[in-house]
Amino acid sequence: MSVSGESRGRSQQLRAKAQEMNEAAERSTDPEERKRLRDKARRLQEQSEQERGMDDRGTEPM
Repeated sequence: MSVSGESRGRSQQLRAKAQEMNEAAERSTDPEERKRLRDKARRLQEQSEQERGMDDRGTEPM
């Protein structure tokens, strides 16, 4: 798999994990746990967007 394909796969994994965290937050009855899960989901989503942005630019020459 190319570096571009690996980045795309990682980005998709991060988005899926963020979705799982959001769903777990919705099910949580503890406000602190809900906040922690939502914060983690937000960080994963941001990381996914960064990965996707790197993928859009392609590989940079060394």
